[in-house]
This record gives sequence, structure tokens and C-alpha cells, in this order.
Amino acid sequence: MSAALDIAQHALREGLSRVVDDYRPGYHIAPLVGWMNDPNGVVYFRGEYHVFYQHHPFDAKWGPMYWGHAKSADLVHWQHLPIALAPGDDFDRDGCFSGSAVVCGDTLALIYTGHTWLGEVGDERSIRQVQCLATSTDGIRFVKHGAVIETAPQDTIMHFRDPKVWQEDDCWYLIAGARLGDVPLLPLYRSTDLHTWEFLDYVSSGSEGDGYMWECPDLFRLNGRDVLLYSPQGMQPEGYERLNKYQTGYRVGQLDSEWHFTGGPFIELDNGHDFYAAQTLVAADGRRLLWAWLDMWESPMPSQAHHWCGMLGLPRELELHGDRLCVYPARELTALRKAPLPGTPWWDESGTRCVPQVNGDMLEIHVHLDLRGCSDGHLGIALRCSDDDHEETLLYYDALLRRLVLDRSRSGAQVTGQRSVSIDPTQERLELRVFLDRSSIEVFDEHGRFSFSSRLYPRPDSLGVKLFASGSGGRVSIPKAWPLASGWL
Repeated sequence: MSAALDIAQHALREGLSRVVDDYRPGYHIAPLVGWMNDPNGVVYFRGEYHVFYQHHPFDAKWGPMYWGHAKSADLVHWQHLPIALAPGDDFDRDGCFSGSAVVCGDTLALIYTGHTWLGEVGDERSIRQVQCLATSTDGIRFVKHGAVIETAPQDTIMHFRDPKVWQEDDCWYLIAGARLGDVPLLPLYRSTDLHTWEFLDYVSSGSEGDGYMWECPDLFRLNGRDVLLYSPQGMQPEGYERLNKYQTGYRVGQLDSEWHFTGGPFIELDNGHDFYAAQTLVAADGRRLLWAWLDMWESPMPSQAHHWCGMLGLPRELELHGDRLCVYPARELTALRKAPLPGTPWWDESGTRCVPQVNGDMLEIHVHLDLRGCSDGHLGIALRCSDDDHEETLLYYDALLRRLVLDRSRSGAQVTGQRSVSIDPTQERLELRVFLDRSSIEVFDEHGRFSFSSRLYPRPDSLGVKLFASGSGGRVSIPKAWPLASGWL
């Protein structure tokens, strides 16, 4: 593998001179050069957080998958590490697909899917996917041990990937995504040494309307309940729900003694345009943290012309309240804040008010919406506004629909469309935390009830912020805001 890794590292060094940084995020994980998609192993090892990711270092488009690698001591300041895995062996000849990372004694272990095209490259009807193991004693250089699960539970399963591994008592458990015809399955395995695995049963399977493949499954416990997190392919839109090509969401329930999961309905974890393939880890202090790919398949990706593509979302904390996951930006992110910017008083007039003191492409903005008396019209904030009024990203409450809307119809190159979430009619106030990076927006409800994650591609000089209101009643303010520092060491 060392020769393949050397070639890949050389491609990264050579590619740096061609990269254009206009859209490059300042405090999110993104590749130096080339393509990025799913977060793979997210793990805490020897006092540091490691995030691996699907990576193609030779082109800004999807190709044979490598594992990119970054680490951080504080979840805020990151550094790139050498590429961890390269395809090329018989068991992973055409790609080291997604998987997970665990700590086993003094060793960091990567469990991933080895992908092989048996026929023409790109022909999904003729593939072989096996689950593989690689280990490292220093967290940087990895030794492959080959395939540790060489066959799917049934011979007719070809799609069999994305292993997530965790330890419970004295055993390791592995859940993966599988597809039998157009039925999604989640096989569960057990091991004592990460090398030899025993198939237990299918944790869950899909039925009509559940899609044909559940990618990147994750199964964990919060507050005494089991949470099944996965990314279905093939679910159909319904009303305001499931508008992206694919989704990421969860079900809350219980895993019984026979290894079967029984749970509630599928709930989307994020309501934005770009959020997929989420994976969790347990932080040093016991919190459940989550990362996701901040893009979506078959979406506009203007940075490909700049010789890089893809980024990950901010690390998020998960809490379970009843039957719903609540999502918060990781508390460590406050370390990115520079000197605070002056806020604004309440704006309750019809029209638009510029906020010249809050300006930039790397910002954290707290937005408060007082909905009392707001019976019609829109109430909200415009971000990444251009001086010529051609570009803006809108975040507003639609009083007639009773929905909070993220509108990127004028958010820059190629992107368009709205996403929204329902707001309880009894709710009188919305308190939002908005994170802007150079080509993204992430919006969090202060109480964890929802989030929006979307890519934006405005011009570098589209930096303005405005408050706006139409209709009757309601008011909006920015009580706090900060410019944010770079997250890269």
C-alpha cells in the first residue's frame, strides 16, 4: 500500500498549485485537493479526535475511494494527516469504501468496505463488497489485514457496505447496510477480536416506501433507548419532507434480546439541502457527537472547477428528548469566536434594514424572532448579500405557512430551492444560531429541535446582512454575532 499512498500524496502536493480557494471553508473539514464525501471513521484516540473521510485525491469528482484523514485535540483546530488507506489489493482493488474506526487496546483499527467491480466499471449489477480491517499503532500509518467478512449473509446480496463497529461488554458488534433486490437490510455481526465475525441476524429491514438501500447505519444508546441512524436511498418526497435525493434520519426504539430493532417512524435529522452519511462517536466526556457530509449526490458542486470538492458539517452534540433527537453545535466551537460584533435592537417595521456592523463570510450570528402578532408575511434575515442586490440567502418565518424557511434561490452559483420546517403555532419566539462559512450555512434551533445544513456559492464580495419584515406583527433582532477564526493549524 505504501507505493499507492506515496503516489496519492504526490498528487495532493502537485494539485495544490491549481486549487482556487474562493469557496474553501475556513473552519470546516475539507480536502486539500480532490474529492470528499462520507465521514468514515470518527474516533477519539490518545487524546485526539480523528476524522477519516472518503477521498479521491486525483480529481475533484468521485473515483476510486481512498481514506483522507484529519485530527484535532479540541474539535475546533484541525490538521491534515497523510492519506490513511489506498485501494489496490485484491479485496479493495476499486475502492476503500466507507466504514468506521475503533480503539482496541493501544491500536487504532479501521473497518471498511473493500469494493471491486466484477464487470464494467460503474455497473452496479456486478460488484463485490467485503468488510476489511486495517490497524495502526501510531494513528497515522496503517497495515491492512484483508477481508474479515468475505460474504454477505445471503448469496444474492451484492450491495453490502458501510460497517459501523462498537464495543459492548467483551464483544465487538458490527452493523452494515445491505440490499437484497430492492429491500434494504441491516445485518448485525459479533466478534471478540475484530478478525473473526459471527452473523447474528438482521437488526431491521425495509418495507414499502422505505427505499431500496440504507447506507451508513449506526446503532447506539441514549437515555436508555436505542437509536438507529441511517441514510436511506429511494424514499419518495412527501409534502415538505424528504426533498433531497437521499436523506439521513433516525428511528428511536429498542433492540430486543433476539437482535431485532423495533422503533418509531423515520425522522429526518436535518432539514437543509445538503446533509448525508452521518456517523457518531462517543466523546472523551461521554457526549454523543455526529459528523455528516455537507453535500448531496447529484447536487451542484461549483468548486469542482476549482480542483477540490466536498466538506463535512460541524461536529454536533446529540441528546434524546422523548422520541426525538435534539441537535446542537458542539460546545467547543465557541473557541472560534473573535471579538464580538455589535448586535441590533428589535426591528418591527415593514421593509429592510441593513446591518453594516455584521458583515463577512465566516460568522456566527444569533437571530431572535418574536412571532407574537405575526399573522401574515415574512420575518427574518438576509445573509451573504451583495451590494448590487443580486445575491442573498434568506432565513425567515412564513406566518401563513407557519414554517421557518431557508431560501437559497439567490445564493450564488448554480444552487437554488427552499427547505423549511414546521413551527408550532403556540410558539411565540424562535432563537437561532447561524454559522456561515465561505460556501455553507448551518442553522440550529437554540433548543435543538431542528437544523438546516446547506451549501451556498455566493461571490466572495457578497458579505452583507439585513433584517427584513413584511406583513403585520412580529419583530426580529441580532442580539449577538462574532466573526470566526480559521479552524486550521
